[in-house]
Amino acid sequence: MSFKKYLPISLWDSADQPREKLDRLGPKSLSNAELVAIILQNGYTEVSALDLGKQFLSHFDNNLNLVSKSSIHAYQKVKGIGKAKAAILKAALELGKRSYTHKEQAPNYVNSSESAYRTFKSSLEDLSREEFWVAYLNNAHQLIKLEQLSKGGMTSTVVDIRVLLKRSIELEAVAIVVAHNHPSGKLQPSMADKNLTQKIVEAAKTMDIALLDHIIITPTNYFSFADHSLL
Repeated sequence: MSFKKYLPISLWDSADQPREKLDRLGPKSLSNAELVAIILQNGYTEVSALDLGKQFLSHFDNNLNLVSKSSIHAYQKVKGIGKAKAAILKAALELGKRSYTHKEQAPNYVNSSESAYRTFKSSLEDLSREEFWVAYLNNAHQLIKLEQLSKGGMTSTVVDIRVLLKRSIELEAVAIVVAHNHPSGKLQPSMADKNLTQKIVEAAKTMDIALLDHIIITPTNYFSFADHSLL
């Protein structure tokens, strides 16, 4: 009979350790088990925090909604989850609930670069990969729909302008604001960003749709094409 050798997370390659991975790539890059492992901090004899996280989630059929609704007593039915760990897990989940409840609401109208930024901020500011989003507006610049159009790698994402315009027509939008994020934190637009913006402006005009702004979002700030006269 062979036994799997136990290796504590502290001895893993740093690229594989959940906390280091979170620091490098952000929380959205982590699996549910890795997030639970960070909360638990440690496992028990020959079971790492990550394995304990997997066992904990498996106990609840990997259903986070079920985990959230379950009691501290139910958590303690998982081997390795004592009263202290159960309390920490419950507290973390409660903070998540409260954060979601008090999440900043997107404005109903997009009539400035600031309101455009607030419209996209919660969707784009903390991502480790680039995404491209569109706010579809009516004649009064009231928000009809906010949607992700595409997502890609750490430095770029492909945008299909035909899909953008098709969706605009479907929603009967007469104006749009587009946005994408720069995970690197670089605020200034690249030449590719500028070229894409001009292509959208020209294509939208043929459909009598106005591109009001293109917002670049970083974890701490934003750049407006309209404010810099780049439309």
